[in-house]
Amino acid sequence: MPKTVADVMSRDPIVVREETPLKEAIQILAERHISGLPVVDDLGKLVGIISETDLMWQETGVTPPAYIMFLDSVIYLQNPATYDRDLHKALGQIVGEVMSKNPIAISPDKTLREAATIMHDRSVHRLPVLDSTGQVIGILTRGDIIRAMAASQD
Repeated sequence: MPKTVADVMSRDPIVVREETPLKEAIQILAERHISGLPVVDDLGKLVGIISETDLMWQETGVTPPAYIMFLDSVIYLQNPATYDRDLHKALGQIVGEVMSKNPIAISPDKTLREAATIMHDRSVHRLPVLDSTGQVIGILTRGDIIRAMAASQD
């Protein structure tokens, strides 16, 4: 019988809230040697993910979008909305300003194959696992899937 997400996921993951100071989230990631945290609202519902990728903007900064001037008009060569979003991430002080919104999640009864397909197709490194009420009950990472693959070869 194929393994399910529930068989492999890490249970009761550490979560943060949107109003959590960014310094606190960074400290948790560093001390626990993890690369991302689910972000929940006051009811425990998933609202985002904060990951190392989101935090890179804090160090790297943001390059303004390229543009050209033509007849006293500014023509952007890249979407200025993307610049605004990235700038907000670079200057953010709380998790809600930096996190990725609308995270992809999975239910615990899905197979590891389904989870791996989602991770691959959507280029994500972790999937929060939600129960039927939308509460975060676990997290599944690419590493969890690889460890399950290795264990099945024994």
